[in-house]
Amino acid sequence: MGARQTALGCLIACRRQGAWSDGVLKEHLLRDRLDRREAALAARLCYGVLQNRALLDYHLSGLVKGRLKDLQPVVLDILRLGLYQILWMDKIPPSAAVNESVEMGKKYANARAAGLINGVLRAALRRELPLPPDLATRYSHPQALVDLLAGEMSEAELEMVLAADNQAPETVVQVNPLAGTMECLRQSVEAVGGTCRAHPWLPGCCTVSGAGNLEETPGFAQGLFYVQDAASRLAVRCAGLRPGMAVLDCCAAPGGKSFAAAIDLENQGSVTACDIHPHKIGLLERGAQRLGLSCIHPMQHDARAFAPAWEKTMDAVLVDVPCSGLGIIRKKPDIRYKDLEKIGDLPALQLEILQNQSHYVKPGGVLLYSTCTILRRENQAVVEAFLAEAFDFVLEPLPAGPVRTGMVRLLPGQFDTDGFFIAKLRRKT
Repeated sequence: MGARQTALGCLIACRRQGAWSDGVLKEHLLRDRLDRREAALAARLCYGVLQNRALLDYHLSGLVKGRLKDLQPVVLDILRLGLYQILWMDKIPPSAAVNESVEMGKKYANARAAGLINGVLRAALRRELPLPPDLATRYSHPQALVDLLAGEMSEAELEMVLAADNQAPETVVQVNPLAGTMECLRQSVEAVGGTCRAHPWLPGCCTVSGAGNLEETPGFAQGLFYVQDAASRLAVRCAGLRPGMAVLDCCAAPGGKSFAAAIDLENQGSVTACDIHPHKIGLLERGAQRLGLSCIHPMQHDARAFAPAWEKTMDAVLVDVPCSGLGIIRKKPDIRYKDLEKIGDLPALQLEILQNQSHYVKPGGVLLYSTCTILRRENQAVVEAFLAEAFDFVLEPLPAGPVRTGMVRLLPGQFDTDGFFIAKLRRKT
């Protein structure tokens, strides 16, 4: 099984099952047992097609006789894969992209389909394919999403965000100082052929490339590091945690912020890591155990439900609420195809969670609100609604990162982070 067939299998599964591509890809890579290089190519192909689907179809519609929707679905998947390689994969010879696509057409469809694939892709090689004039097609985002984002930012910012959504993100890892040093991490990454360099503005973190599956590096089992986007790690740094503090992470899974909090506490104090889903508690437990973070205490709890025993007992409460996820499209390209009507009720849920979690903050303590979306209605508007009634809380400037106002929105493409929002609130003494 090669990278192209694995990528095709992922695209078929996403289309048929409506599954998230990151989970499907992980499953198929394990099943097909690709080596590091082939696995990286399969991931690039799968994500590349999903990220550029509308643009690929725009070009294909001018190359295929008839309508694309009349094609056998798997044939359209193969055409997208082939054309993506021709247009974006400089290291793959165009002839190889065509020939491999034709062979997949024979295997997954029939000889007639293989002939169509051959003709269409060879026509693509001969023609100059113009870019569409509209941003939605050019960057393969639904028009409704582009319209929504256009109301949130300037035209220049909008195109920056749309372009960033289609780029491969950097992998950022946090070094676990309880298990080793930055130099230990560098050696672990280089041992599998990767490169590692210090993050430009986030202490204790590195950007890693070319290492393949980081879980297979020597340092992973040793608890030397964990993967976390720079924006998410920055949010915890902004809380200003110190050893001995009591911290609550109310929506903790998969655990990145809890792990970051425990590291900032130097494993001295407590991190109560909660999640509403019982199956995710084991994920938190295993992660904390691997990293040797004994101060983390995972438990199942609904962030909306009041726990009287916690009232005014926490030095810091981390409130990373469920959100639309529109800031992480570069990592989960299929988020762009979400039904926007289904995310309309999120601000009410977010405000409910923030209000409930505020009860647990000690006088003088910190309430940190964050999301991985870039919509004002889920970010600034929620914080403003909270402050309109919570007179004992005030916004406080962020103590770390590239922007240090009381509330900050990080846009994709701006600081090489996910799209993210952070607000730091402090309870008056």
